[in-house]
Amino acid sequence: MKQMMGTGADSPLQSNFAREAWRIFGIMSEFVEATERLAAIKPAVTIFGSARVAEGSPYYELCDKTARLLSDSGFSVISGGGPGIMEAANRGAYHGKSPSVGLNIQLPHEQTSNPYQDISQTFRHFFARKYMFVRFASAYVVMPGGFGTLDELMEALTLIQTGKARKIPLILVCSAFWQGMLDWFRERLVGEKMIDPEDMALLQVIDEPEQVVEAIFKHYEGRPFGHLPAEHELLLNL
Repeated sequence: MKQMMGTGADSPLQSNFAREAWRIFGIMSEFVEATERLAAIKPAVTIFGSARVAEGSPYYELCDKTARLLSDSGFSVISGGGPGIMEAANRGAYHGKSPSVGLNIQLPHEQTSNPYQDISQTFRHFFARKYMFVRFASAYVVMPGGFGTLDELMEALTLIQTGKARKIPLILVCSAFWQGMLDWFRERLVGEKMIDPEDMALLQVIDEPEQVVEAIFKHYEGRPFGHLPAEHELLLNL
């Protein structure tokens, strides 16, 4: 009866199970390879932003300058490895003193690797790549962007708010771009008690590259950039 239902030794169902099992090994290999390759880049700052921003635009140039200052201050700079803001982040770091890191993702369109990467790692799975952004970042710098940028920002906010990740600086750059979202957060999310008023303090809004660097150093006054033992345990259970 079971064989008639397609669960025999050579059934399509078992074949699918075997493919899924091998896929898990592929996912594991992404985690292992990326962790080994990125182990030496700490401390690091992850920069997010739109892939559609053109070179020479104000956002691009602002990101380039911010990344260069971070790199010269001793931070590796991590981006998604693609064009636009990601390229600006890698370019600024590439010409600075610290490593420029690109965590690339295989997509059917839009994502091509930029040439400004000292370390380049390509992922097939979004969640493995997302984990590496969290795993190695001492701060998030969020430039103007679209759905992907918002996705990374909201995930970081959620992990910190729920205590699943350590508290790190979450810096929104370009106040004019983010103001409408922040007003909505206060009016709707805080106003209707969807979040606590203190949760808004998880975000900083900064316009000047020098102040971005200053805010990160200020956060780590009196403590190391790396994970404390309890924070490392949180990361293992992310």
